[in-house]
Amino acid sequence: MDPFSMVLGAVIALGGFVAGRLVTRRQTKEALAQQRRQEQSRALGGGDRAPQPLCGCGHHLVFHDQQTKKCQTQVVIPGRWTGSQSSTYRQCMCQGYRGPVPLDEYYAPDLMEGNG
Repeated sequence: MDPFSMVLGAVIALGGFVAGRLVTRRQTKEALAQQRRQEQSRALGGGDRAPQPLCGCGHHLVFHDQQTKKCQTQVVIPGRWTGSQSSTYRQCMCQGYRGPVPLDEYYAPDLMEGNG
């Protein structure tokens, strides 16, 4: 092989490597910028609603018993999973609430009213 072909091949390979690195870096920067924008919009727009206390089973805190913390809802088992024509129901297998515990709400009188 002549030296010119080897140098030309090395330049082409190096150019492809550099172009690939630049394109990947640009795509990564765009993805990070989009993720930041989504987080900012979620933080600014989603601050007006309270987070929901959902358990790991996907059910709300109100569906769990106060004393035993077991889930009291029934889940649907589609018929195609059991081989029957109709769907069946069974008790949720959640053994205890595993989610965020909501804070108790307390009333505090306004100090600016001048009554205290």
